Amino acid sequence: MQAPSNTTDEAKPAHIGGALSWLRQPLTPRIVSTESLTSHVHSLAGPPGASGPVFVLLHGIGMSHRYYRKLQIHLARHGDTHAIDLPGFGATPRPDRQLSVAAYAAHIAAVLQRMGLLHVVLIGHSMGTQFAAELAGQRPDLVSHVVLLGPVVDPAHRTVFQQSLALSLDSLRESPVGNAMVFTDYLRSGPRWYLTELPVMMSYDLAAQLALVPQPVLVIRGSRDPVAPGPWCEKLAATALHGRFLEIPGKPHMVQHGAAALTTAAILALTGD
Repeated sequence: MQAPSNTTDEAKPAHIGGALSWLRQPLTPRIVSTESLTSHVHSLAGPPGASGPVFVLLHGIGMSHRYYRKLQIHLARHGDTHAIDLPGFGATPRPDRQLSVAAYAAHIAAVLQRMGLLHVVLIGHSMGTQFAAELAGQRPDLVSHVVLLGPVVDPAHRTVFQQSLALSLDSLRESPVGNAMVFTDYLRSGPRWYLTELPVMMSYDLAAQLALVPQPVLVIRGSRDPVAPGPWCEKLAATALHGRFLEIPGKPHMVQHGAAALTTAAILALTGD
């Protein structure tokens, strides 16, 4: 299908509106610690009294909540949204050990439980798709729907060199604002933690995990995404028990940033809202 052209801060989620507010107004994170790991949860409240879905957004390797802000604003018109900066990324403390995808998923599950969140719509981008699929399989009681944006890693390009080439090409297609977010987030995360987690991302078998996911799954890619090839994304959707595929024309890897409205519409179609 193709689209048309230990909680330490108990602050309630904020509601932010306005087309450019994502540039002007930072979100105050809720800091949630589970055992030795800490995440920062950046939240936007849905409309007062709304009974819509709860959206949880998981970033990719090296990134943070910031590149989700446009999508978060669109989704917050329909329900509460929570973008999680995972351990080692954004401004969170760096773990003292390498974390597997399963370990990240277990931590995310603990964060959701600390926050009292159940039956969430889980949205992952890039390596975040691995966390989302793993969590959906581990804890189906916590997840109602799964959305995979620009999933990785295509098995036909499962080397660091091939992925680096794809990312370099993608940088030529992203907007200046998008590239600035990538660059500054990579600097904040630091090369040591990025390189620590890179082998974890490269070795994870997303397709095998998706075959075990019972929830409805939506795979979305931009048509100009060199990181998540179309045939592989279609195969992933077909592998899921209840999978759909959507390609958004003209958009590169950060499809949620460049096509927030279309991505939101597709997510709401999946959830029936």
